[in-house]
Amino acid sequence: MSASARPLRTDRAALLARLAEPQCYDVAVIGGGATGLGIALDAATRGLRVVLVEAHDFAKGTSSRATKLVHGGVRYLAQGNLPLVREALRERHILLRNAQHLAQPLPFVVPAYRLWEKPFYGTGLVVYEALAGKAGLGHTRWLDPRETLARQPALRPEGLRGGVEYWDGQFDDARLAIALARTAASAGALLLNYCAAVAIVREGGKVAGLQCEDAETGVRYPVRARCVINAAGIWVDAVRDLGREVPGSSATLTLSQGAHIVVSRDFLPGDRAVLVPRTGDGRVLFALPWMGATLIGTTDTPRSRQELEPRPLSAEVAFLLGEAARYLSRPPAERDILSAWAGLRPLVRPVARISTKNVNREHVVRIDADGLVTVAGGKWTTYRAMAEDALDACAHAGLLKPPSPCSTAAYPLVGAAPGLHRIAGVPGMGLYGSEQDEVLALPGAGRELGGGLTEAMVRFAARHEYARTVEDVLARRWRLLFLDAARARTLAKEVGRLLEAETGHDPQAGAFLRLADAYLRGGSGPPSNDAPSEVGVCSLQD
Repeated sequence: MSASARPLRTDRAALLARLAEPQCYDVAVIGGGATGLGIALDAATRGLRVVLVEAHDFAKGTSSRATKLVHGGVRYLAQGNLPLVREALRERHILLRNAQHLAQPLPFVVPAYRLWEKPFYGTGLVVYEALAGKAGLGHTRWLDPRETLARQPALRPEGLRGGVEYWDGQFDDARLAIALARTAASAGALLLNYCAAVAIVREGGKVAGLQCEDAETGVRYPVRARCVINAAGIWVDAVRDLGREVPGSSATLTLSQGAHIVVSRDFLPGDRAVLVPRTGDGRVLFALPWMGATLIGTTDTPRSRQELEPRPLSAEVAFLLGEAARYLSRPPAERDILSAWAGLRPLVRPVARISTKNVNREHVVRIDADGLVTVAGGKWTTYRAMAEDALDACAHAGLLKPPSPCSTAAYPLVGAAPGLHRIAGVPGMGLYGSEQDEVLALPGAGRELGGGLTEAMVRFAARHEYARTVEDVLARRWRLLFLDAARARTLAKEVGRLLEAETGHDPQAGAFLRLADAYLRGGSGPPSNDAPSEVGVCSLQD
């Protein structure tokens, strides 16, 4: 889709009519998170016939709850895994180039409060910059205490010995997912949210397609496909078990929860993030300027079950607040939290059980004897490389005829346009990139509902961004639930009214009010079936 092309309509009746047409797809993808959407785009741009189904909304799960960082993997450098660092740095460069309105460079300050920290971290980050080569985002600088506070005045000055400034990237994860979906659709793929895969169809012991169910009507649709790819995130093992006589025989993933809190930007003035590579108990903490607010995170708590809406544990929230208080001159308190949320990371299961902080985030492409392809693990930064690997593996296994070479490294996403908006700043029309005029042409462009959201943006979400519910709009097309749950709650009724007028569908405003209440409550106790486990801060993971 070129920058000048008109945005495609996402009328659900038309999409379902296409799904009902009898045909055999080359690739059917299960899962509408970063991995599945990346595969759909890669396959479609290779000229393959593609369908993708997602049980809920696109990026409903982990892919909208990332740390908002597009990074090369500083922790991999500490592990000596240079090939993985180089791959991630290359993919960081590609992502920032292909979605300039949604992913941008961000400077970080690493404060040093002990004598050894500045030379130790500074040396490592100089190597990190060198590995990026021409794909580097900015120079690494060693700072004295005065320079450190000038770059980030929120830091506690007592005992500060200096710091290091380096560069990585940040992004709007949910809107990037929607951009991937829309770009894949513009390349010919058929994508359906709220359409769950309920069965894997096997013929002669081999996967021949799937059956999916429209969540809104209960109607089931058979989908024939030469290759079925399971990219269901934390649910990949459940999908692998569909229709099997012995489910759960070979689990692929272990789960780790990352909790985040959002507070006012007043707690982190300026445009630089803070990274603490080693807290009091040897872990990592960050504070980011994001969407006009301050994002603090993230924990790394092992969990034993999948949850659609995981909640931060009280211990996680207390941990984040406590560590922030050690480094910020004006630390936030629990009463300052505007939104608290968590995501479950899908980590490739190791042979032996170890702490999830040490599980490698590299992805795996697994092809079962029946031909079902499962893609698991990985992170947002490398979603494109994961998709390329998955399709190449399918072709090598004979599930696909040799397709055209991958072209997504130089394939801008819908709306891509430089220099229109800073992700760190208050959200505005710049998030629509080159499509701003399309939004401004809709009714209600001059009527703001609150939090920067206009009536026209809601209409655009319904007409062109697959939005069906109030949550779709206020959580993922516009990030207000993640930024200020109380304000998002006040907009539910009007957003619902507009959505219902656009779609004729129940926008589930009541369900959103309950969800917003949960984001306002902050931490909760551990679920009864999850044993209390360590709470740590993860190492810059998406």
